[in-house]
Amino acid sequence: MSPLSSDELREIREELTAGTTPTVWFTGSAVGVQEGRSGKVIALGEPAEGDFIQVRPAGSKDVLSFSVAEVTKVKPSRKRTTPPEPPAKPAAKPRAAAPAKPVAGQAKPSAPAKPRAAAASTPAPATASASAKPTGGAAARRKPRQAKPIGGATVTLTADQEGQWSVEVSTGKKRVVRSTPVAANAVAQAAKALHADVAAAVEPLIDAAREQQRARVEQLREELAAAQAALDELAN
Repeated sequence: MSPLSSDELREIREELTAGTTPTVWFTGSAVGVQEGRSGKVIALGEPAEGDFIQVRPAGSKDVLSFSVAEVTKVKPSRKRTTPPEPPAKPAAKPRAAAPAKPVAGQAKPSAPAKPRAAAASTPAPATASASAKPTGGAAARRKPRQAKPIGGATVTLTADQEGQWSVEVSTGKKRVVRSTPVAANAVAQAAKALHADVAAAVEPLIDAAREQQRARVEQLREELAAAQAALDELAN
């Protein structure tokens, strides 16, 4: 089976963009999946990652990562089974020759002398050792390969000096979600849901941000009042 080409990768990206899940088949280089088995492409990453093709094998709910050498767009052909050869016919048994009839006038053969009884000797038992030979023609089974572990993800929450929170997500060395602002109350709820120690570490930061914003509001109110008074004087 030929691995995926650049044109086939482009076709797969176009199909994913259109909302479909392209079908691929696994080659002999695929790890943890039987050769010739089909699967659905769920997503494509960056080629620099190596195993950047996310595929869900047929009959499985797991999504695994593969390289271009492990999948193909060419559907494998079904192997034809060779019919067994008919058994050879047994050879005909030779007929026993009929005893020759004596010719007229020929003397009958005398009866053979009885052989003397030989002294009986007890034969020593022979010990035969038979070693079992492996049956020939059996196809060697392919050793199962260990599935590649799926890389984990790192989620980072950051609070700046003004109490604004942001989140980043990375898989391995690649950052898949850049710094994105999130609400402070959402961070507080997530911290409580994760662990009590996480909530205890985040709560002082949120309280400090709350006090800072309260002070900012008071300052703005004072500035607004001063601006309103100046406007009233100009109006008179």
